[in-house]
Amino acid sequence: MPLDSAAIAILEKVSTATLTTVLLKKGLRNVWMRGTRPLREGQPRVVGPAFTMRFVPAREDLATPASWASPISTRAAIEDMPEGAVAVIDAMGISDAGVFGDILCARMSRRKVAAMVTDGVVRDVTGVRSTGLSVWCNGVAAPPSVAGLTFVGWQQPIGCGGVAVFPGDIVVADDDGAVLIPAALLDEVLAEAPEQERAEAWIMDEVARDVPLSGLYPMNEATRARYEAWKRGG
Repeated sequence: MPLDSAAIAILEKVSTATLTTVLLKKGLRNVWMRGTRPLREGQPRVVGPAFTMRFVPAREDLATPASWASPISTRAAIEDMPEGAVAVIDAMGISDAGVFGDILCARMSRRKVAAMVTDGVVRDVTGVRSTGLSVWCNGVAAPPSVAGLTFVGWQQPIGCGGVAVFPGDIVVADDDGAVLIPAALLDEVLAEAPEQERAEAWIMDEVARDVPLSGLYPMNEATRARYEAWKRGG
């Protein structure tokens, strides 16, 4: 299901660091996808529903260039991606075979896919950067995916960077990497995350005024009262 514009507008203003704090308070510790680093500096924060893709280890009878024309292929999966989705790719952290290169990323960009997130690596990195697609990955490698991976399907539960990802979960990615918001918790996060961000911005202003951390972060009762008064006055 597409994510509505109001939810996107809220989450585009909330850092992944803040989201991990909000989710930690709800008991979720494992939401940051390990090995998901921005491919380019300055990529804007991206928000979108997860479109999942899954690789398993390469098997010689399946991981061949001929498999690229199969009905179950990365090419077919890309043609199924909706506009605004974040493609989340389970590559099991394999770092010596690129999941996608420039041609596939260019097609994703043409289909207005919001971003690609993977615990694997990409190839044709100069070309990938030129497509304009926002990519979070674990590095680059020249060999194609079939050198180390077998593609087995899309839109099924996967693991990416040690995090369980279900189709339709919400992904937010920025300079700190990619974080998952379970779809069932989205409304709660939308209600709470902006306030967490606002409170931390106020705390930063207090630090700039040379206020000691004790009682400030986390806020004690007196500091909380000052903060609430500031909100009423603002």
